[in-house]
Amino acid sequence: MLHTQKIQSTIQSLTRKGQFTSEKAFPHHRDTTVYDHSIHVAEVSLAMADSLPFTVDVDSLIRGALLHDYFLYRRKESLKTYILHGYRHPVIAAENAEKDYGINEIEKNIIKRHMFPLTPIPPRYRESWIVCIAGKYCAVLEFLPAEFTKKYPFKRL
Repeated sequence: MLHTQKIQSTIQSLTRKGQFTSEKAFPHHRDTTVYDHSIHVAEVSLAMADSLPFTVDVDSLIRGALLHDYFLYRRKESLKTYILHGYRHPVIAAENAEKDYGINEIEKNIIKRHMFPLTPIPPRYRESWIVCIAGKYCAVLEFLPAEFTKKYPFKRL
């Protein structure tokens, strides 16, 4: 319950300033919006962090997870945008997050490195690795067809 409250508190903070809630308008994986995906990644990242034998900067982990896809555009508007999205959106998201929220070094690394190994430079911080892995886990779940998730339901954290 504490994690849910911490995520909700961070969402409220991001909503007061910047364009975080505009992510609700951008489709992402299958039927998921960027907004829902980002929250899912934050939830999974916190669950992963809880199970690890070391401490993390929880506030940076949450903000980085929520802002990791803060690119603020529809990626399927043009073929060029769609093809290059995987490579370019981490830098665009980091620039947008810096402009709107003033992110710290851990948050910036989380955002810029979450697409590793597609983007060749690996994450630097524990928090960055956690979000990188959590994002891929969430994306797989979000891409699975409804028939699969009905037969093998997964529990949302």
